[in-house]
Amino acid sequence: MSLQKEIIDELQVSPEIAPEVEIINRVDLLKMYAKATGMKGFVLGISGGQDSSLAGKLAQMAVQQLREETGDEYTFVAVRLPYGVQHDEDDAQQALRFIQPDRSVTVNIKGAVDASFRSFKEATGEELSDFLKGNTKARERMKVQYDLAAHYRLIVIGTDHAAEAATGFFTKHGDGACDIAPLFGLNKRQGKQLLRELGSPESLYKKVPTADLEEERPGFPDEEALGITYDEIDDYLEGKEIKRESKQRLESHYLKTRHKREKEITLYTDWWKK
Repeated sequence: MSLQKEIIDELQVSPEIAPEVEIINRVDLLKMYAKATGMKGFVLGISGGQDSSLAGKLAQMAVQQLREETGDEYTFVAVRLPYGVQHDEDDAQQALRFIQPDRSVTVNIKGAVDASFRSFKEATGEELSDFLKGNTKARERMKVQYDLAAHYRLIVIGTDHAAEAATGFFTKHGDGACDIAPLFGLNKRQGKQLLRELGSPESLYKKVPTADLEEERPGFPDEEALGITYDEIDDYLEGKEIKRESKQRLESHYLKTRHKREKEITLYTDWWKK
């Protein structure tokens, strides 16, 4: 088996999808998980980008259907997690207007992250790099989501998808630490198809993807960080040929970050088969 085939099989990517069917299936997955765990809804950090906009909309649809079907109270909490003032806050607010969550909460992570940064320096006499401080931001954001989840009996949603998983482009124990990832198996362009089907504003899925964790490079595009475009990653995941150097780069990312995916693949493959 070629490595490309192995990656496609592991991440369960289909070369073509029916967006309306995928929406139904993924909302049903969220509903099934909520019922099975006995939790009362979902929580998700909303950044204003494509992935959290899509996952948030699916979560809101799931709780609305659960309320109608069971008569019980289910809630989706969308949480804004800026570090100080977010430069693209308008995008985040547009995402919230699109999702229309039951409840929106804002927790500024700057104080917690800066305290952690200072503590590290006091303990070691050295400073974390800007890149590593970015990872601290991602982990603090997930910590806040788990605090909200524990307090309100909610399930933490992740936004990881196949294009992100294939490259390991997420922070371990940060945005990669979640209870369920409803975008699992979708590549980036397929996520766009679902958002279009859901009537999303174009700006949410045409926005340049960025993790936006580094202060020295605010809004640094994912594609520049990876050295490969999402179109190339998506083509690869759909079984198509891409440029040799792009293929080598993608497969190198995949092999170096395998440790990040082990728990995720096991968990969601089991759920997807049910």
